[in-house]
Amino acid sequence: MPKIIIAIDGYSSCGKSTTAKAVAARMKYGYIDTGAMYRAVSLYFIQNHVSFSNSKEIAAALNDIHITFNFNPKTGRNETCLNGLNVEEEIRKMYISNYVSEVSTLVEVRRAMVAQQQKMGRRRGVVMDGRDIGTKVFPDAEVKVFMSADTGIRAARRQRELLEKGEMVPVEDIKANLEKRDLIDSTRAESPLSQAADAVPLDTTHMTIEEQVEWVVELADRRIAELYREGYFEGKR
Repeated sequence: MPKIIIAIDGYSSCGKSTTAKAVAARMKYGYIDTGAMYRAVSLYFIQNHVSFSNSKEIAAALNDIHITFNFNPKTGRNETCLNGLNVEEEIRKMYISNYVSEVSTLVEVRRAMVAQQQKMGRRRGVVMDGRDIGTKVFPDAEVKVFMSADTGIRAARRQRELLEKGEMVPVEDIKANLEKRDLIDSTRAESPLSQAADAVPLDTTHMTIEEQVEWVVELADRRIAELYREGYFEGKR
């Protein structure tokens, strides 16, 4: 059966990644965590003291950065590897969150990551979440969703995630970080966070992850049925 691309964009801590992973599992699609890619780049830059204002250092670093996703049968999750090293837990820490939006504004970084993401999704049959998937990475995605949620709710969700990993951060600090990231992501010159004209908005403030997953799967199923009726998949089998 022909497959599609599902692009899920939106703000941090709206449930994008968790929802995208579950949707991919339900539909037997691949899952690509683009946010993890930028976090991995941030980790490499921090560890190797790469200057964010030095184009030569950035270009050299990007040539040495190789990001892959390996499936862990014990956890049932894809885990991020940076140059062969599993960095899944490290890139989720708060100090990475404090840098990732700044790193994501760098033109060289975005172009390198977008090229990798487009290569990963070329065969379709993927669910990809991030900030610019429906506008920049895959503007031709058959299904586009744009997630948002109340900032206070997002901060509380993020705090719970950090607590589960043994990291205690005051909710006020998390909220300030989210607001800063929202501003940077929405105003950067290269691929800013914005809702694609044909994206379907989804406010997750009062939704559980299960409800979000069901909502996206139903949207995808309806869209696939519409495309079949329109003859979209003819010649693509």
